[in-house]
Amino acid sequence: MATKPPPPRPAPRLYLATPVVDDTTALVGALPELLAAADVAAVLVRLRETDQRGMISRVKALAPVVQNAGAALLIDGHADLVARGGADGAHLTGIAAMEDAMPSLKPDRIVGVGGLSTRHDSMAAGEAGADYVLFGEPDASGQRPSAEAIAERLGWWDELFEPPCVGYAISREEAHQFAAAGADFVLVGDFIWADPRGAKAALTDVAETIAQAHAETFANAGAAQE
Repeated sequence: MATKPPPPRPAPRLYLATPVVDDTTALVGALPELLAAADVAAVLVRLRETDQRGMISRVKALAPVVQNAGAALLIDGHADLVARGGADGAHLTGIAAMEDAMPSLKPDRIVGVGGLSTRHDSMAAGEAGADYVLFGEPDASGQRPSAEAIAERLGWWDELFEPPCVGYAISREEAHQFAAAGADFVLVGDFIWADPRGAKAALTDVAETIAQAHAETFANAGAAQE
């Protein structure tokens, strides 16, 4: 009796990190076109540290723009602002911060976690209920693992665990590498906003790169199984 082939693996989606946001005017104007240009699953808002009321106001200005485009808005840290700003969730650094935030965010909002330096920490985050794990972001001193080490961690996670994994890419080449390694999402940020061609061109370029990497890697793998 012939076995039914597995469903095709979905291509990774983009996760767009904003620059550090103080004045939201330019971002509110730019986001609709950006989010229409590529398949962006979520936007990670990095807030400049000011008074709580000011930070909530910035989230409230950005949330409908992101959500109306069909993406989720997450706040980098500041889990206490999520509900008050109308965000969809928070990204936390480290298991302790994630566990502290869980009671205020679950079950209705997204809890993502990074700062996972060991495999043990990654597994603990997954077991504690993280909605995704992020690999490859810089630490407090700006250091990060090699792209090869990040890709290896993504491949390990993808093979063994259910929650989605996200690769933090600092270039188009890394985005390609992480998509091929098995990332469910690829987080892009600073290099998109700094591209001399403009953020839209950079984002569409990296989206095409991710789709190509996925097709080359997983279409070939599927063909080999048939």
